This record gives sequence, C-alpha cells and structure tokens, in this order.
Amino acid sequence: MTERYGCQHDCSNCTASYCIDDDKPHEECGVFAIHNHKAAAEMTYLGLYALQHRGQESSGIVTSNGENLYHHRDMGLVSDVFADQGMFNYLMGKNAIGHNRYSTTGSSKISNVQPLLAADREGPMAIGHNGNLTNTRELHRKLLKNGAIFQTTLDSEVITHLIAMSEKETLGERIIDALSQVQGAYCLVILTRAKVIAARDPYGFRPLCLGKVDDSWVVASESCALDIIGAEYVRDVKPGEIIVIDDDGLRSYEPFEKKRKAFCIFEYIYFSRPDSIIFGECVDKARRKIGRTLAKEFPVDADIVISVPDSSNTAALGYARASGIPYEIGLIRNHYIGRTFIHPSQVTREAKVRIKFNPIRGVLEGKRVVVVDDSIVRGTTFRKITELLKEAGATEIHLRVSSPPITSACYYGMDFPDKDDLLATKEKTLEGIRKKLKVNTLGYLSLDGLLASVPQNGNSYCDACFSGNYPAAIPSDPSKDCIEDSNSIGRLIDARSLRYK
Repeated sequence: MTERYGCQHDCSNCTASYCIDDDKPHEECGVFAIHNHKAAAEMTYLGLYALQHRGQESSGIVTSNGENLYHHRDMGLVSDVFADQGMFNYLMGKNAIGHNRYSTTGSSKISNVQPLLAADREGPMAIGHNGNLTNTRELHRKLLKNGAIFQTTLDSEVITHLIAMSEKETLGERIIDALSQVQGAYCLVILTRAKVIAARDPYGFRPLCLGKVDDSWVVASESCALDIIGAEYVRDVKPGEIIVIDDDGLRSYEPFEKKRKAFCIFEYIYFSRPDSIIFGECVDKARRKIGRTLAKEFPVDADIVISVPDSSNTAALGYARASGIPYEIGLIRNHYIGRTFIHPSQVTREAKVRIKFNPIRGVLEGKRVVVVDDSIVRGTTFRKITELLKEAGATEIHLRVSSPPITSACYYGMDFPDKDDLLATKEKTLEGIRKKLKVNTLGYLSLDGLLASVPQNGNSYCDACFSGNYPAAIPSDPSKDCIEDSNSIGRLIDARSLRYK
C-alpha cells in the first residue's frame, strides 16, 4: 500500500526525522479486526498498539453499530492518535477494524490514513490493507476511464473502486470479483454495517492470523495482537482465503486459483515481533536457528557477541549459543526517539546514530567483538556503529549478518531504497562491503542457510530481495500516477464530530 519506493532524500546528508531508521527496510502496515465485542474499539486500540512496529506514521479505527460506521484516524503513533480516551465513547458498535501505516515521504498526509472509507451500493464500508499491489497503474487508468474519482494516492483505494464497480450481486461476490483483478500482495480487513471480512492474497506474502476471545472472532497481522487482548490463536488465514464474519458465524471461501506459496522471508528476519507466530511458526524460534546457522557458516575467534538492538537480539543469542562465545549487551538503544524526532539544526551526521545507540565501554573495552545485525541496506548506520564501538575500546569488530546481501527491490510490501542505493549492489564484492563498513571480518548468512533455518514448508518463501527471483508479477514501472483528493462519501461519521460538536 505504498505510494512510491524508497526515500527521496540523500540519507548520507539529510537530517529528516524519518531517516533515523532509513538504514532498515520498513514494513508498510499492520491490520486488526474484531467482531461482536462490547469493547470493540478498545480491543482494536490494544491490537494496534501491539502492531505499532509495523507502521508508525498514522493510525485509525473504524467501528460499526449495525447502522453507521464511526471513525477516528490521524497522523502519529497509536498512543498519540487515541490520546483522548473519551474518543472511545464515540467509536460505537461491536465490530471494528484498525490499521497502522508506515509511509514514504510524499504520501504522508491525512487523506492516506487507513482504514479507507467508501460507500458500496449496500452502504458504507471501510478497508485496511497490508501489502502492495503490482498492477495498480493499469487498474488506475482503467478506473479513471470508467469515471472513478480517487480520494487518496494509495493503491489500496483501487480495491474499493473495483468492489463498487463490480456488477456481481452480493458484496461477497463483488469482493471476489475485485480481488481476482489485482496482482501482488494484500492482507485485507473490511468492515460493513454488519460484517467483518478478511482476505489474503493467493501467494500469502504477508502474514494474517485468526483468533478468538470469548465469542468474538479476531483477525490480526501478527499473533502478538491477539495476546494483548487475551485472545487464543486459532490458525493463519490461508493464502487465497476470504473469511466473512457476521451474526451467523464465520464462513470461509477459497475462490481463487491455487498459487505457489510465497511467504515473505523477511518477516522472520526482521519485521515481525519475536513473540509472534507467523506462517505457523514462532518468530523467536526461527531467529535463534538463523543465528545458530550463521555461527556455523562464519565462525570467528572472539571474546563477546553483541547485537544491534532490538531486532537482532534473538539471532545474536542463537549465534552465541552455537559458537560458545558469551553474549553481552554492548549497545543501548534509545527507545524514545520515535519517527517524529526533530534534529537540532547544527546536528552532525554522526550524532544521529549516537542519539539512537550508545556503546557500553565497560563491556567493549579491550574485547574482540562479534556484532550480529539482521540486515544491511545502505550501510550508513553501521559505519557509524563501527566508529562508536572502536571509540568504546573494541579491538576487533567482526560483523555477522543474519540474512543474505540485499540486492533487489521488493514490490510486495517492503520499502527498500532504489536498487542502485543498496550497499550490496554498489560495492559488488564482500571485500568491498567489508572495507566500506570498516570491520575486520564480514559474514552474510547464505540463502541456503536461511532457507534451511526457517520452517520447512516446501518451496514456500519469497526471497526476491536476495535472489531477484520474483514469484508473482512485478510492475513494469514502479512509479505511480498522482491521484487527486476529493470529499468522503457515504454515511461515515467522524467520531471527533460527535465528541467536539
């Protein structure tokens, strides 16, 4: 659901707030839905809070009381968007969906905050989308020609127009008709007056799970969102499955042609929380095995193992256990920066990394250090980390990366820089990368080692960012047409209008 790919800034020089984490890939968003719960809005808030890592620029909740839809959406973190707890009194109804979004610069605006609001012939509806469609350009042109008026610059809105323009009789049939026309990755949650609907693309690129708390069904991007509300994990939503939940219960449909599974392997490496179950396996367990495999592939004589917190912690533990080298906490991460941190005008590039990480001299001084990181994108951040570790007294730095070199763009929901900005494509050789990062030795986990470390489900993963082998269609041109905004439609009631009128 991204508008474009990559950061528009030269991140080696810029001090834009969102570039603090620019040396990591970004997931586009997280979705949550619940049916038949007396505190649906509050449960959705908690679910989004647990999914905050999947999207940090905007958040929104839409609820239904059987007659109307009520929404509150805004820019910011979940805790900021819903800081006024009185808002939940005006998000009425027992059904709700929610969405957290990460966006690239240029598409960071209120009109693009999800869930999107629309009107079908049966009444108002809302939709939240995780993933990225790959034939947006073609569908957008077709829809414009047929009279569609777009309110946002999101590929997600294409789906709402396809649903509205379908000539099929029932809403379920119109959703199937719409999704049969799109290509790429999607996990959807849809809310109508009486129904909660969830759908996952036939390849299963992004994770989506089903849970239950008391008599309420729950859908979420990760199982950690079920845990926070005391819901039981039931199963994953299957690739190509559409689930319809209403007062008659839960119904499952699998209307699409079967495709090869293509689970995003980066979910195990970086995106998902370690306490989540995705693709049928605990993330923590997979990451520990990844770390153990990395230790076997690239052993080294060293004194301590440290991680680049927090996403590398579990893989570093696996590396330490397999290598017999003690694990230590050598870097402290500042968790209170957020993506809205504003740099002072005279801040140096070095200070940006110092704001985020601080080394512990007592742990590092005089030590030969193995540093485990989950991925290297541009390499700008790790070069500064190398300098910090050396200043703290580390005598040797051995970088071990728990993923293969990133060499290709992603078109299915990860936000990478342009291919030419990727360190592994710019430097060409491991020795070139090692010199660029100023480390003593460098080891990337092999692709075979990675595939052997994740749950074995046959040929079921998308590893295109490493291999360049894309399992599904990719856009002929990743740029997208600008879509002009227009006014919202339908009986969609902004909860703020009730709260403050």
